[in-house]
Amino acid sequence: MATLPQPAPYDEHAKLKEMDSVPLFMKNLPSDASEQSDALEALQALVYDGTPDEIATNFKNQGNDYFKSKRYREALGFYNQAVDSKPTETILLESLYLNRAACNLELQNYGSVLRDCSKVLITNPSSLKAFYRSALALIALERSPEAIDCCNRALDIEPENSGILATLKRAKDFKELQERKESIRLQKIAAEKAEKKQLNDALKERNIIAVPNTIDDIPGDQQPYLSKDEPPSLHLPVLFLYPQYLQSDVISSFEEHTRFTDHLDLMFPPNGATPGWDAKGEYNVSNLALYASTKRKRLLKIGKRTTLAELCRNAAAKPGEEVDGLELVGGHLSIVVLPKGEVEQKWIDDFKKQRE
Repeated sequence: MATLPQPAPYDEHAKLKEMDSVPLFMKNLPSDASEQSDALEALQALVYDGTPDEIATNFKNQGNDYFKSKRYREALGFYNQAVDSKPTETILLESLYLNRAACNLELQNYGSVLRDCSKVLITNPSSLKAFYRSALALIALERSPEAIDCCNRALDIEPENSGILATLKRAKDFKELQERKESIRLQKIAAEKAEKKQLNDALKERNIIAVPNTIDDIPGDQQPYLSKDEPPSLHLPVLFLYPQYLQSDVISSFEEHTRFTDHLDLMFPPNGATPGWDAKGEYNVSNLALYASTKRKRLLKIGKRTTLAELCRNAAAKPGEEVDGLELVGGHLSIVVLPKGEVEQKWIDDFKKQRE
């Protein structure tokens, strides 16, 4: 038996593309006017031949074909042209707004969805599609209370509508998720605020003055903090300055009950190598003098066995005097370290001259 010829496979996308080249279905005219023949102009004129309702219906049908093929931008263009044709039939105009809203939902143009659905509800307050598409757009915009309201209004019209019921559940679930996130966010803000207040109070109690006046501007990795112990202890970044050689070291977490010698013994071990910048080998713990200055430019000499807490107490102003204390600049307390003797005395003299 002879084999019959088989039909060529149907390519829907290619067919729609071919339709774009047919003058009657063209969305735009060719850019070069010279390419337009009399026949082309005559055929294109047919698109706008008829009443506004007939013209709009023609564009609507073409838009529907593109929408079914998920070519939403092209479909939107046809629906726009249909609306621009100014149809007079209310039901036709309503369907155009709803179809355009469906396109804009797919294109994530949620504001346009709400505008078109609002136009429908003005003339038809019972439009389930308008309520449904509005609810979907509102959920996408994270406006869940309004989405729930849209669903409830639709259910007043058709209580058993499965699509609306599913959307209502989705909106309520999303609202609960938003509320949980907001609750966690507010709790976090409250905890951070309480923690900052506790830290500011602790600094004030210890005669430490932050520059600027709060610690909010200090980078997070340089922030002083309170331990979780009871009672909590203060940890501060402390900058050891060696002005003789323009060098420095940072103790990122100096616990307030720690002695200065505990850190100095680690930085300048008795049998360890001297720093490369210590040309004369003068920086050994027994030969070092430590100083701190207060906000009022009082110079405090620090015993190496002194704790940070004791230094803070020593920085307080005497009763009746102007408030004084150690300055926390850029998140750090600064301690000057010098070799005893001539270098030390010269630095003290220079400090006093600057203070005057």
